[in-house]
Amino acid sequence: MESPQTLLLCLLVLAITEGWGREAAIPGCHLHPFNVTVRSDRQGTCQGSHVAQACVGHCESSAFPSRYSVLVASGYRHNITSVSQCCTISSLRKVKVRLQCVGNRKEELEIFTAKACQCDMCRLSRY
Repeated sequence: MESPQTLLLCLLVLAITEGWGREAAIPGCHLHPFNVTVRSDRQGTCQGSHVAQACVGHCESSAFPSRYSVLVASGYRHNITSVSQCCTISSLRKVKVRLQCVGNRKEELEIFTAKACQCDMCRLSRY
């Protein structure tokens, strides 16, 4: 059995490293806030910031040897079958961002932010 000092050291290291990358360690697919700066044009005539939501997390994937029928149908070229899902935005919502403009003028601009997330089919681009 380990000494109390060794056990305490292990627990301390675990507690310290547990905080690192905590968002990445949470299982599943979930909302994650991030700051976004919005500009009305390239010169930044009007700009503002807002906390938007993204979808972050891990979804299931697997790879396995293909069934014989798949091998035959593919001319023995498709010998591994893989199935995967990606963390995606399942619904959006519009939020208003207040922009501060030159000359103390104010404007509002609507942007989209994630409302809900789910594990779904992986796609190159959805929006």
